[in-house]
Amino acid sequence: MVESIATSSLLGHLPVYGGSSCKNVLSERKAINIYKFPFREFSFRKFVSSSSKMRLGENYKLVKCQAMELTKEAYAYREEVQIPQDFRYHIDTGIDRKPGLWPPPNKADNLGIHNPLLRQERMGCGWLAAIFEWEGVLIEDNPDIEKQAWLALSEEEGKSPPPAFILRRIEGMKIEQAISEVLCWSRDPIQLERMASRKEELYQALQGGVYGFRSGSQEFLNILMHYKIPMALVSTRPRKTLETAIDAIGIEEVFNVVVTAEDVYRGKPDPEMFVYAAQLLQYIPERCIVFGNSNQTVEAAHDARMKCVAVPSKHPMYELGAADSVIKRLDELSVVDLKNLADREFAEFRARGLELEMEPEEEDDLHATVDVDDSSW
Repeated sequence: MVESIATSSLLGHLPVYGGSSCKNVLSERKAINIYKFPFREFSFRKFVSSSSKMRLGENYKLVKCQAMELTKEAYAYREEVQIPQDFRYHIDTGIDRKPGLWPPPNKADNLGIHNPLLRQERMGCGWLAAIFEWEGVLIEDNPDIEKQAWLALSEEEGKSPPPAFILRRIEGMKIEQAISEVLCWSRDPIQLERMASRKEELYQALQGGVYGFRSGSQEFLNILMHYKIPMALVSTRPRKTLETAIDAIGIEEVFNVVVTAEDVYRGKPDPEMFVYAAQLLQYIPERCIVFGNSNQTVEAAHDARMKCVAVPSKHPMYELGAADSVIKRLDELSVVDLKNLADREFAEFRARGLELEMEPEEEDDLHATVDVDDSSW
């Protein structure tokens, strides 16, 4: 290192002393003096040389070439940038030389937003929305009332009462969808509408029009309103019934979007309700968090590429393990927890558009012949 610095510092100047070594045919190292100063002496604090100019010849050219090579080697890691005289130059941050790092991959990014601050805020994990179910999540729900309404409707229509596993299967579905696809009572649209209306009347009569918040639900809604997080309410109940219930408990201005049975064609486990709510909120599904109380909700939310928080009101906690988070009360969550949940990207969420390639099965030879020995018969 010392030799390289000393040699490279002599560019354009006369060297003081230098030497080199080489090997002969017998591989013996021999020192060769390339250049030396002639005789000099000090006289009255002055440096006096016997010759005014050195005559090195080819040796000086050799040393100069070596010094240039050492200089290139020493500064090979450094990129020299010349600034133009007009000062209209671009500052190189080194990001362009590393493809794939900028802009960072983010599904919330919107190139149509020309304001960089709004675009940066949108790409942050604080840009999220909450989608709530009604019964069993925000208000208290009695599963026995739903069961009694279905049994009363089956008795009126002269149908066999649905068993318990069928009632669990139609949980969260639209009434018309449950009657036509699961119970198979009728497929006539007029009859479906009539039976659905009658079933809702039976439910409301048994329920009595009394609504109450679940523990921690109202406090959680107030927290989300304080931080200006948009909220949507989805339910398979008719809009008139849902609006009456919202007015009864005094949360008319809480939800930005309300999706009811009239807005969708199918209920859970189809993700249509949640996808439509996200479209009305103008949020991408990956930044929407669904709050439900059943495995049908978890399945529908994940099919819609949304996160799901389960509240065990009807089912025990161990049955809701497929959810992203399981809590007893909504106020157990904080805004930081929601941001961390919205910032997570799962493998199934990144696999959009991925189609599994099935290996072609080997076709059996249908024309294969089998020789049978008739002598054994």
